[in-house]
Amino acid sequence: MGDMDPHIFAVAEEAYKQMARDERNQSIIVSGESGAGKTVSAKYAMRYFATVSGSASEANVEEKVLASNPIMESIGNAKTTRNDNSSRFGKYIEIGFDKRYRIIGANMRTYLLEKSRVVFQAEEERNYHIFYQLCASAALPEFKTLRLGNANYFHYTKQGGSPVIDGIDDAKEMAHTRQACTLLGISDSHQMGIFRILAGILHLGNVGFTSRDADSCTIPHKHEPLTIFCDLMGVEYQEMSHWLCHRKLATASETYIKPISKLQAINARDALAKHIYANLFNWIVDHVNKALHSTVKQHSFIGVLDIYGFETFEINSFEQFCINYANEKLQQQFNMHVFKLEQEEYMKEQIPWTLIDFYDNQPCINLIEAKLGILDLLDEECKMPKGSDDSWAQKLYNTHLKKCALFEKPRMSNKAFIIQHFADKVEYQCEGFLEKNKDTVYDEQIKVLKSSKFKMLSELFQDEKTPSPTSATPSGRTLLSRTAVKPAKARPGQANKEHKKTVGHQFRNSLHLLMETLNATTPHYVRCIKPNDFKFPFTFDEKRAVQQLRACGVLETIRISAAGFPSRWTYQEFFSRYRVLMKQKDVLSDRKQTCKNLLEKLILDKDKYQFGKTKIFFRAGQVAYLEKIRADKLRVACIRIQKTIRGWLMRKKYLRMRKAAITVQRYVRGYQARCYAKFLRRTRAAILIQKFQRMYVVRKRYHLMRAATIVLQSHLRGYIARNKYQRMLREHKAIIIQKRVRGWLARVRYRRSLKAIVYLQCCYRRMMAKRELKKLKIEARSVERYKKLNIGMENKIMQLQRKVDEQSKDYKSLLEKLTSLETTYNTETEKLRSDVERLRMSEEEAKNAMNRVNMLQEEITKLRKELHQTQSEKKTIEEWADKYKQETEQLLSELKEQNTLLKKEKEELNRHIHDQAKEMTETMEKKLVEETKQLELDLNDERLRYQNLLNEFSRLEERYDDLRDEVNLMVSIPKPGHKRTDSTHSSNESEYTFSSEITEMEDLPLRMEEPSEKKAPLDMSLFLKLQKRVTELEQEKQSLQDELDRKEEQALRTKTREEEERPPMRGAELEYESLKRQELESENKKLKNELNELQKALLEKSSPEVTAPGSPAYRVLLDQLTSVSEELDVRKEEVLILRSQLVSQKEAIQPKNTMTDSTILLEDVQKMKDKGEIAQAYIGLKETNRQSLQDYHMLNEDGELWLVYEGLKQTNRLLESQLQSQKKSHDNELEALRGEIQSLKEENNRQQQLLAQNLQLPPEARIEASLQHEITRLTNENLFYEELYADDPMKYQSYRISLYKRMIDLMEQLEKQDKTVRKLKKQLKVFAKKIGELEVGQMENISPGQIIDEPIRPVNIPRKEKDFQGMLEYKKDDEPKLVKNLILDLKPRGVAVNLIPGLPAYILFMCVRHADYLNDDQKVRSLLTSTINGIKKVLKKRGDDFEMVSFWLSNTCRFLHCLKQYSGEEGFMKHNTPRQNDHCLTNFDLAEYRQVLSDLAIQIYQQLVRVLENILQPMIVSGMLEHETIQGVSGVKPPGLRKRTSSIADEGTYTLDSIIRQLNTFHSVMCQHGMDPELIKQVVKQTFYITGAVTLNNLLLRKDMCSWSKGMQIRYNVSQLEEWLRDKNLMNSGAKETLEPLIQAAQLLQVKKKTDEDAEAICSMCNALTTAQIVKVLNLYTPVNEFEERVSISFIRTIQMRLRDRKDSPQLLMDAKHIFPVTFPFNPSSLALETIQIPASLGLAFISRV
Repeated sequence: MGDMDPHIFAVAEEAYKQMARDERNQSIIVSGESGAGKTVSAKYAMRYFATVSGSASEANVEEKVLASNPIMESIGNAKTTRNDNSSRFGKYIEIGFDKRYRIIGANMRTYLLEKSRVVFQAEEERNYHIFYQLCASAALPEFKTLRLGNANYFHYTKQGGSPVIDGIDDAKEMAHTRQACTLLGISDSHQMGIFRILAGILHLGNVGFTSRDADSCTIPHKHEPLTIFCDLMGVEYQEMSHWLCHRKLATASETYIKPISKLQAINARDALAKHIYANLFNWIVDHVNKALHSTVKQHSFIGVLDIYGFETFEINSFEQFCINYANEKLQQQFNMHVFKLEQEEYMKEQIPWTLIDFYDNQPCINLIEAKLGILDLLDEECKMPKGSDDSWAQKLYNTHLKKCALFEKPRMSNKAFIIQHFADKVEYQCEGFLEKNKDTVYDEQIKVLKSSKFKMLSELFQDEKTPSPTSATPSGRTLLSRTAVKPAKARPGQANKEHKKTVGHQFRNSLHLLMETLNATTPHYVRCIKPNDFKFPFTFDEKRAVQQLRACGVLETIRISAAGFPSRWTYQEFFSRYRVLMKQKDVLSDRKQTCKNLLEKLILDKDKYQFGKTKIFFRAGQVAYLEKIRADKLRVACIRIQKTIRGWLMRKKYLRMRKAAITVQRYVRGYQARCYAKFLRRTRAAILIQKFQRMYVVRKRYHLMRAATIVLQSHLRGYIARNKYQRMLREHKAIIIQKRVRGWLARVRYRRSLKAIVYLQCCYRRMMAKRELKKLKIEARSVERYKKLNIGMENKIMQLQRKVDEQSKDYKSLLEKLTSLETTYNTETEKLRSDVERLRMSEEEAKNAMNRVNMLQEEITKLRKELHQTQSEKKTIEEWADKYKQETEQLLSELKEQNTLLKKEKEELNRHIHDQAKEMTETMEKKLVEETKQLELDLNDERLRYQNLLNEFSRLEERYDDLRDEVNLMVSIPKPGHKRTDSTHSSNESEYTFSSEITEMEDLPLRMEEPSEKKAPLDMSLFLKLQKRVTELEQEKQSLQDELDRKEEQALRTKTREEEERPPMRGAELEYESLKRQELESENKKLKNELNELQKALLEKSSPEVTAPGSPAYRVLLDQLTSVSEELDVRKEEVLILRSQLVSQKEAIQPKNTMTDSTILLEDVQKMKDKGEIAQAYIGLKETNRQSLQDYHMLNEDGELWLVYEGLKQTNRLLESQLQSQKKSHDNELEALRGEIQSLKEENNRQQQLLAQNLQLPPEARIEASLQHEITRLTNENLFYEELYADDPMKYQSYRISLYKRMIDLMEQLEKQDKTVRKLKKQLKVFAKKIGELEVGQMENISPGQIIDEPIRPVNIPRKEKDFQGMLEYKKDDEPKLVKNLILDLKPRGVAVNLIPGLPAYILFMCVRHADYLNDDQKVRSLLTSTINGIKKVLKKRGDDFEMVSFWLSNTCRFLHCLKQYSGEEGFMKHNTPRQNDHCLTNFDLAEYRQVLSDLAIQIYQQLVRVLENILQPMIVSGMLEHETIQGVSGVKPPGLRKRTSSIADEGTYTLDSIIRQLNTFHSVMCQHGMDPELIKQVVKQTFYITGAVTLNNLLLRKDMCSWSKGMQIRYNVSQLEEWLRDKNLMNSGAKETLEPLIQAAQLLQVKKKTDEDAEAICSMCNALTTAQIVKVLNLYTPVNEFEERVSISFIRTIQMRLRDRKDSPQLLMDAKHIFPVTFPFNPSSLALETIQIPASLGLAFISRV
């Protein structure tokens, strides 16, 4: 549709597509003269969006958006001389869309409502439609109270003399308006309130005044229009009539009331009517916006601007000036946008192009809005006490005449001025400018309306001080700066400052906001052209159309495009058009080359055309030249055709002569027919004369009878209507009776026929069943038939089983989707709950403010009471004597002044309280937002710091494992004369239990017997590095300690009340922490003593053999090394445990039965009686933690690091010697394994042959043959091994034991197979019944002779299946085998392809459940510890394999989720089914192990990121920078640069496709392993960050990459990555935001870099780049052709000056090694544990289901 001729749907579709494709907001600007179709075009555009996109919910938002049009047209449109439905205001509608680009809401902003139309209409014009709709609907019952009548009755609706529009029914339009109001949520009461106010405006216009003299007037007593107005508005008649004829004037000393003349009273009445209508208009717009507002976050919007076009009349006033000013701004924005599109087309097609300038109407805009411009002078004149239109005109002449070429003065007038607009010169009359700009309404009349009993009217005027958020110019605002009563001592510029904004100032501000909105969006223009000025259909005025084209700037746009290449053809269009100019040999398969060859022959000047990527561009006149050549070629062909045809024509001359004779006959007959027609016309004319004469006679008679006939018709029509209604009612009731009777008869007939049919079917089926039974009895005796039936049924069973499996898979996938949707729903509900809580807090604050207001109001009432008392005293004083009259008058005046002062103080206090409440709410909201942001930042920093500590801990743990392996290797080497004790027995225990390590620390001093004498030479560099690392760890520990102290103090302050409520539990936790700290302190002292002993032993002198490997000193050194490593691990773990306990204290979680030794400590702590002991224990806990810092300093000073280094050197030598011995043993084992493989292959072939033989046997004999074969095999094997081990009885005994175990395993497998056989038999019976029912009809056609006697099939009686509890039982001795088969030897690829995701995690958790069911804490601890250690071993061994790391990350997370899901906590149980809740753990709380598993998952995630980085590192630079994805863009190398060699050997080895393929591989592997979607998003985000950081760093370091073409290349590559994210539904993962620095760097390479405006654009665009990076890119920018220029030094300095206030990092390169903190959101599983089957391929036959 976007390629169609100009159409409103094409424009709307282009805007919608660009919004979805570019993710940028759009605007459609509809402009044109009045009556050109702007409003209709805007409505069709909105209708298109509502039809295409639809709404995101069931609220039908698109219908509400369309329903706003009838409301706004009724209150804002009117009939003019140019248009029957002219919009008398501008509006900008923002239609909001969500992320799926569906309508979610809208918002409307209005501009410059024409209020003067309410009180005055020119000839042949009307007021706003809503008034005429009210008058047309006056007969409705609900409108009786409004006392409306015909439109000609009211002064405000009859001035134009044309109250009716042809073809428009105002009553029907009123119904549409009310229906739209109801759809938008405006209640019936509010609708009646609106109509009541509108009717009041009409009656106010009929209020008349009578002059008493030249300066005063009055309203007649009980004037009917005013009485109706006061009744409708709920105000007092006396007050309104008084203030319509008077006004209040205030001087410096007194206030007096002045009567006004009749003309002034009429003007005041009209101003009040305009003000009421303007406030009502804004109120309706506000409610429409509330109805269209959506609570869903808006992702993007499309704005539709329906604005007035350029206007010029005979008399132009303030409204035309504002409209033309708005069009100047829009025209400037249109020129810049269109010109930019033209140049982008040339750049897109890559043709040479030189930048050109275009016409700028900025001088005209400056004349209007700049300093000392027309608007400024107008506002200044409005502020003057005696300002007038004449003085303002003189100021304009003095300021701008002869100084500005665009400003002129008319020759014959001193009250007008001329402005040269972009479209035409316009002469404006100054009369009325000041009054319309000030828009003054008397304050006393507004106060009367504010005191109205009509609630809706008071609402309109209570809110008029605050501008409407939807109306760009709050039309009708009352300016009280000149009429307000001022105190005597008030400062001159203090009161009513917010009322000093004029209409022109407000319109200018709103226009600036509109321009900012349009510039922030992508504009689309719709220019409406009016065909004629007379509203005639199918009439086109060429001159008028050209005038409009010139006015809206279209001709200028065409002129701009003609300066370049105005004509353009695609290659296919050019080929199709000019194919006639080619010969057959010139036509090639390549259309582009064919077109080039043709143009080189036809046009010799190559500057006349240019070849783009998809189009050919021509200069002006070249297409005409080509058309001339084409026309000449066609003319020659036509001459040849003519030559042939003329000969044929001469041969046909005879036929033409014959046709001529026939034609003569036809004309003669036509003459006769015309004569007859003339006779008929004369007859018709005579009849027509008779008709008119008779009509005249009948008309007289008609007028006499008309009055009587109307009366008769009214009675007769009423009688007929009542009869018709009665007849229709009778018919309707008769139809209902007939319907019920006919239905009853039909049901009776149906039941009879149904009974007969059922009876016949029963008889027939009984007969067929008997026949079938006979056939089945005979067929059951046939053995062959039984075999065939079994074969068919087996195939059907397999097919049905396959279908069942597929359906179960689909069911599981749907369950997973359902759980993900539930989790998203829960998160959204939590967010909404937090918002509700925040709103409740703000509501409480508002209530407090209201309480203060009430107190102040009470004080005011007290003051009023005192005022009443003083008035009563004044009356008594007046009665006493006349001599005190003067004194009492003075006292009265003083009291009045005090009253006014009190009222002013009250108003000031109210305003002050309102402002204070508003400021408090704003400050509280700002503080809340800032605190939430700060808390989020602190949480991310804390999480990142914690994960970095985990990374460091894992590195130290790996180092400890390496050292332990080396020590074990050295211990395994035998030494003569010396027997070594095992000092590393603690490694067999869990690293998360501490008893064995403490006992080992106590035994260490006893083993240190022989000291060493001699020191080895010290490696100083290594020592300094290690020392620096230790100091860094100390500083990090100190910062953590400070943070821990701060959080402890904060917890103590906030949780004091909770401690008082639960003192025993708080005391127990503190005592436990103090005891743990004391234990750590004692261990520190022991460690220090051991280090001192080691130092002494090394300092003493002895022989060199003492320090040799295996010597006592060397043994002591290794023991100390292992103990220090273990102690470091213990200390780090203790810190983590203490931090987790602090978090648990804050959350106040009730402790459960844990498996640690803390229960014993809690029992001891509960014996403490008072709070003093608890406080002392807590202080001791903090002191011991602080004292541990000194141990680190002593450790560093004693030189233990040097001893560690010496030990490492010696262990390396031992490792080399042991590697050779292990290699030899490995080769021997390899040969033995090859022999076993060969024997197993032979055994396998023999088994396959036996299996093939068994398959040929009947089913009964298969089992016996297989058992016989197994018995013979076991017998032969037994005899073989008996002979083999005859000499060695011990080996024979072990062989017998293994044989028994194997037999037990076979029995267990046999039981499992029996269970599966029973299940299959059950299914077989069910399927057999179904198949039998289906084959009943097929057996009827078999003849009796074909039936063979068959034996009766035996029936099996199945056993009842056992109900499983979702637990797995294993023996304690089988735990190593379980870890080995399930973790160490498991291949991820086979599990991911064939089994369910996360199967190892489910198996491990089911084993844990069984141990929990047995209440065996040792078994649970041992299993969890072995699992964690096994996963670490696997990842250490195959840590560089992405599949292995991804597999165990997925299973670790699944295991963690299972521990949470079945923990029994309410927060996790709400996601479970009742069956899953029955499977929760009952005896143990594994919260501590959940933390350990979470830490392990973080380590695996960091390892996965490192593997990703290693794989992608060599691909990024080549694929993102060096490879040319868009061929030919960077084909020209920058001059003076050598060719840069890539890090890859072959150029182009890695491309962008390679990176995307690798990303697809990563994503598919993670999805196959069942990794959580949120975790996948975090991995993808980290991957994209690495890609963007590496690419940007290489871009900043390579000069040959900083060019315009390379920027385009990078943006294309980034768009491909974004497309990949969109295909994988990962756009909300945050990965796109990590590429923002790279995107901005590419944009920086492509933008213009010359002027200050370009510098400002760069500074605002590159907010993700640092100042150093921006300056670096500008310095490295290198042009590759003559169209580009190098960036000047002055421009770079300008950039630096503009960015000097920006606070960013001075670092040039990004940290490519940075890892984002990872989180593991809870993701419960919908899989039932009792349905999980353990495949035999895992080798877990020793595990049984419970």
